[in-house]
Amino acid sequence: MEPHIAPVELAKAYRLLNHGPTVLVSARHGGVDNVMAAAWACALDFSPPKVTVVLDKAAQTRALVENSGRFVLQVPNAAQLDLVHAVGTHSLADDPDKLARFGVELFAADGFDAPLVAGCSAWLACRLIPEPHNQDAYDLFIGEVVGAWADTRVFRDGHWQFEDAGPRWRSLHYIAGGQFYAIGESLQARGVS
Repeated sequence: MEPHIAPVELAKAYRLLNHGPTVLVSARHGGVDNVMAAAWACALDFSPPKVTVVLDKAAQTRALVENSGRFVLQVPNAAQLDLVHAVGTHSLADDPDKLARFGVELFAADGFDAPLVAGCSAWLACRLIPEPHNQDAYDLFIGEVVGAWADTRVFRDGHWQFEDAGPRWRSLHYIAGGQFYAIGESLQARGVS
């Protein structure tokens, strides 16, 4: 891993998703890697840390997750806007070379057999908690976070540092039709330190 990528304490892993960013979902099975964008992902629990993500039945990544029992949620940033849109609108079923075509660079985390997307701000490696009814009826997948990392240029000491990191590091928030917003300024409630 890059020297500016540091582990995030699992008890604080929920903070990587708590602000509601669009995520990249990656998975590997049978020698096939894929990455897709997902707007519906969130933290679910603290101990052990769990997340949810919606993966449509038509998504090739879903089959990789179901077969491998593993996936990674990544928090992409504004510098990756075009990549996020591209992997979110092109299917591996129709474009088997989509990762290469869109310049998706993958790397590995020690002890975890799933691809991580380079250039993101944060990564949550997850073990699938099978819930067949939720998966079939609602396309809702639950994962236990077994590893978490963040780029220290934007997340350190357990907190996002968007205001100090510069515009390229802002997380993306999908609206519709290819339109995203980047996270804005930090606001602090009175009486909180």
